[in-house]
Amino acid sequence: MKRGNVLVIGNTGVGKSTLINAVLGENRARTGWGPKGTTNRLAIYESEDLPFRIIDTIGFDTSHRKERRAITAVKSWSKERAKNNDADNDINVIWFCVDGTSRKYLAKSIDTMIKATSMWKTVPIIAVITKSYSVPERMENAEMVYTAFEKRKRGKNVKRVIPVVAKEYQLDETTFAAPEGITELIEATNRVMPEGLKAGQDDVARFKLNRKRAMAHGLVGTSTTTAAVVGAIPIPLADAAILTPVEIAEINAIARIYGIRKSDRSANFMNTIIEVGTISTVAKAAISTIKAIPGVNIAASVLNAVIAGSIVAALGEGAIYAFEQVYLGKKSLDDTDWVRKMMEGRFSSDFIDRVNLVVKSLPKNASKTEIARSIVRLFGNTMKSTKKVEDAAEEKAE
Repeated sequence: MKRGNVLVIGNTGVGKSTLINAVLGENRARTGWGPKGTTNRLAIYESEDLPFRIIDTIGFDTSHRKERRAITAVKSWSKERAKNNDADNDINVIWFCVDGTSRKYLAKSIDTMIKATSMWKTVPIIAVITKSYSVPERMENAEMVYTAFEKRKRGKNVKRVIPVVAKEYQLDETTFAAPEGITELIEATNRVMPEGLKAGQDDVARFKLNRKRAMAHGLVGTSTTTAAVVGAIPIPLADAAILTPVEIAEINAIARIYGIRKSDRSANFMNTIIEVGTISTVAKAAISTIKAIPGVNIAASVLNAVIAGSIVAALGEGAIYAFEQVYLGKKSLDDTDWVRKMMEGRFSSDFIDRVNLVVKSLPKNASKTEIARSIVRLFGNTMKSTKKVEDAAEEKAE
């Protein structure tokens, strides 16, 4: 497969590695170029699915020598490939990464990167505003970046400014910023590639869907850990509505990943999902069943944490499946009866069985992290298997 090359540059600490991992997802391969142990070394990332190659440089900082070494390494790599008759040796797109939490340094960072990449005068630029956790500031930051580029000769090369959250970011105990902007970056990059290097729309759509799944599953893991911490309290879990904020934050965040916007229809759809997993009904059954199991001897706080984390994990994995069906056009936000039945199936006796397995696998005083990992591992694998069965059943019905 013929691929274009994307050069990723940015100051040290801007979050390039996190961004690249989010774009590549689970299917990533890394190869180095240059002498081992030197600052010239590049990290070159490829994936069978990704329609372009990613070339990561060392981070820029106040050291002009380090900056020159980074760009020299890219030039040398390009010349080496050309010498070996590798046709795809050109830099086709540049990602300028600027830190959204360091707004006063935006203009200075852009100046540094424009100077460092002066040899690629006509290459399209996509400005990536990393760490865009504050929704109100995203538009303001994007405007600042556009303004900064307009004052410079290469401003016309800027094709898009995309604020991103590469990985879910915990804001407090019950809220976090969901991953955003990654699939938009993939699509925008493919769009500005030269003809002959662009991937087909079906390939891009498939890759975007895979990335959405990966980000959503990661978010469920974070929510599960949060629920385990919140749930490990010395009060009757079944009588407390303490998980509601975690559940709402989780469902809203997954909805954003799949592009589900706020409306009366989406609110009804999401409320239906949450109602099925209401703690007062599910937890009581789970706790009473687990306590009756011979040989179960774990602390009450651990038991509460397991129940809380399991409910949030099942709720999140079910939401991923539901929102993905809407995203793919197989279901609509009006299909509340369908989503209710689907979610009820995930909280059936099989749910209790999985919770039991988690409990039996844990040491008596397991940490919250150990609890969350066990839950995510079991529920994630089970839900993915269930999804395959449900997909097959729907295809057969069609």
